[in-house]
Amino acid sequence: MTQSALPESAMPAVPPRILLGPGPSNVSPRVLQAMMQPMIGYMDPDFMLIMDEVAELLKRVYQSGDAKTMALSGTGSAGMEAGLTNLLEPGDTVVMCIYGFFCERMVDMATRVGANVVPLRADWGRPFPEELLEAELKRHSKVKLVTAIHAETSTGVRQPIGELARIAKAHDALLMVDAVTSLGGNEVSFDDWGADYAYSATQKCLGCPPGMSPVAVSEQAIDAMRQRKQPPMSWYLDLSLLGNYWGWEGQRVYHHTAPVSMILALREGLRQALGEGLPERYARHARNAHALSAGLEALGLGCIVPAEHRLAQITVVSIPDGVEDMQVRQRLLRGYGIEIGGGLGEFAGKVWRVGLMGESSKAEYVLALLSALERSLPEFGYEVAAGAGVAAASDALKSEG
Repeated sequence: MTQSALPESAMPAVPPRILLGPGPSNVSPRVLQAMMQPMIGYMDPDFMLIMDEVAELLKRVYQSGDAKTMALSGTGSAGMEAGLTNLLEPGDTVVMCIYGFFCERMVDMATRVGANVVPLRADWGRPFPEELLEAELKRHSKVKLVTAIHAETSTGVRQPIGELARIAKAHDALLMVDAVTSLGGNEVSFDDWGADYAYSATQKCLGCPPGMSPVAVSEQAIDAMRQRKQPPMSWYLDLSLLGNYWGWEGQRVYHHTAPVSMILALREGLRQALGEGLPERYARHARNAHALSAGLEALGLGCIVPAEHRLAQITVVSIPDGVEDMQVRQRLLRGYGIEIGGGLGEFAGKVWRVGLMGESSKAEYVLALLSALERSLPEFGYEVAAGAGVAAASDALKSEG
């Protein structure tokens, strides 16, 4: 043992957790097993077949017959930045629908590209009003891109995309959709929406570790990239170069060292999602989220988003007056091994965000969290009826079969 090496007994262990925050979520044992397969070269012909399979599976999950698909080496923010840096050039006008923390991240990225950024800000915790987009697009002679988030992770809002897409198309604008929190847990209809670029992340409803961003790109978006006056500012996230590696043009051209084990994980996660059946998977997420909301309301904890616009993946709940955000979250983590998330931006310190995504969307996890809250909240001065949350959630689960 070298002088600087730690003895094995001193190495920190990774504790077991029930991950019910905004991500990452728990990972399926099958996905972890897939990552343990032997290493293979990133240009090996057999690995090329694996990449082809991943691309085809992504088309099915994105519900697209025509889009080009691949998985970027990077988290969901890489998918966001790739879309903005490839579809926009300096001076291009982009209209951004802003109704949460991650919408604001898009503004920062597009500004760095040098685009003419038009942020349309609406209330957090509510869907974006479609009439705002319609009115703004009428003010411009040419808008290159419209952006929207399908599932705003910071607010727990499920944004109807179809009407925003119709408005964007009526004004000859490309549409970029953030599906980071929705892909694999909510219906994402790339073709029916008429989306041009969509991106997601592996660590949420797809049940994989963080590290990749699956994307779908329309032919119209690819044409726009071909017509650029200059290459994208990011070489690493140049979708044309990456598309060449993923075989979009019928041949493979080396770009970077692909994260082989993560691509194997994604393949297994996609297989599991499609094996469960997408409608059944969406129904599972909705059923467990409904039970959670029923249990929280029985404890007197109000959900921020109206039920008709509430995400199945992220439930945002108000923190009771007099209760300190971090104290409760630490109690859940250290006392019960359960992680939930805090608020971001306008909601920081005011809400908890409970994630039920992919492998973490299980009825037993809902009941475990509610039971832990029933025991923990009175420790911090908020009295609840013992068993009320669990009973309400159990009744909701029984009623939905």
